[in-house]
Amino acid sequence: LQEAEKLIKENPKPIFIDAYTDWCGWCKKMDQETFTNPVIAEMLNTEFYPVKFNAEGKESITFLGQTFINDGKAGNAHQLAVALLQGRLSYPTVVFMTQKDNKYQVSPVPGFRQAKEMEMLLSFFADRAYESQKWEDYQLSFKGKVVQ
Repeated sequence: LQEAEKLIKENPKPIFIDAYTDWCGWCKKMDQETFTNPVIAEMLNTEFYPVKFNAEGKESITFLGQTFINDGKAGNAHQLAVALLQGRLSYPTVVFMTQKDNKYQVSPVPGFRQAKEMEMLLSFFADRAYESQKWEDYQLSFKGKVVQ
């Protein structure tokens, strides 16, 4: 995350955060089936700063000028996970961080996503469609590359 924060200053693009836990079976399934898809991997690596974040990690993280720790107050959840997931601690959750007028928008999307659906989500944020379209409308016109 700290690296993504530095890079976004030089070359602004959204940050994609995969919030997972070690015990989460659906997280592992998404790693194996969704993130390994060549279309998804290419989009993540070219259109985003992708970050894998253990939502129950023990290390302190300084991000956007604030230090977050895992103090055990939210079960096993890290303070940054609580902030990014807006208190809704379900895994897997992917978080899109976009920037407008030097302010960050945090958009958590909970649940397992197959490659076809993930491609649509990634495109929605990479193309900045969220600025002019509702998600429901975007889905109707989206044509993807993933074949499932």
